[in-house]
Amino acid sequence: MAPSKRIDVQITNMVASANFEIQLDLYTVASELPDVEYEPEQFPGAILRLDEPKSSLLLFKNGKVICAGTKTKEEVEQALKKALKMLLPYAKKNPNFSMSPKYEFVNLVAAANLYLNLDLYRLAYELEDIEYEPEQFPGAILTLKKHGVSLLLFKNGKVICAGAKSIEQIHKALEFAYDQLKKYPAE
Repeated sequence: MAPSKRIDVQITNMVASANFEIQLDLYTVASELPDVEYEPEQFPGAILRLDEPKSSLLLFKNGKVICAGTKTKEEVEQALKKALKMLLPYAKKNPNFSMSPKYEFVNLVAAANLYLNLDLYRLAYELEDIEYEPEQFPGAILTLKKHGVSLLLFKNGKVICAGAKSIEQIHKALEFAYDQLKKYPAE
C-alpha cells in the first residue's frame, strides 16, 4: 500500500491550443496532404493525424490549432512544429508568425491509483458533487470545483482525472481527493 502522499500518476492525454498566425485554405491542404481530412459540412476544421509523435491536430482557417493525443510536453511541441512545417507551403503568414508557436494546455487527462478500496454507494450518498449510476457505468464521477477537475472513481481506487491545465493541478486535486476519500473505505 502506498503512503497517503504518494500517488502514482500517468498522463494519458494532453490537449493544447495554439495559434500558428497563418491563414489556411483547408480545401487545398486536404487535397494535397494525405494525412488531412476535411469535411466542412460536418465540422469547420480539418483533422491532421500524425504517426510521430502520435497525435491529432484540428486545423482551422484562421491558423488556430488544437493538438490532442500526446502524453508529454515535448510531444506537444514536436507535433506542433511538424504540423507547422507541413502547412507552411499552403499558408499566408501573419505579422506575428513564428516557427515556435506558443501554446497552452486546455485539458490534461491522467490515470492514477489511490491505493484505496472505495465504497462508491456510500460516497454517492454522503458527498456532494458526485454522480453514481452503477446500472449505467461502474465508476462514479466526482467534480472537484475548487480544483477545476473531474475524477472518475472506481471501486479498486483507480482514478481518471480530467480537466486540469497543469500537472501540478492534477497532483493537488488527487492529494485532496485522497484525503477526502480515505474516510470512506469499502468494508
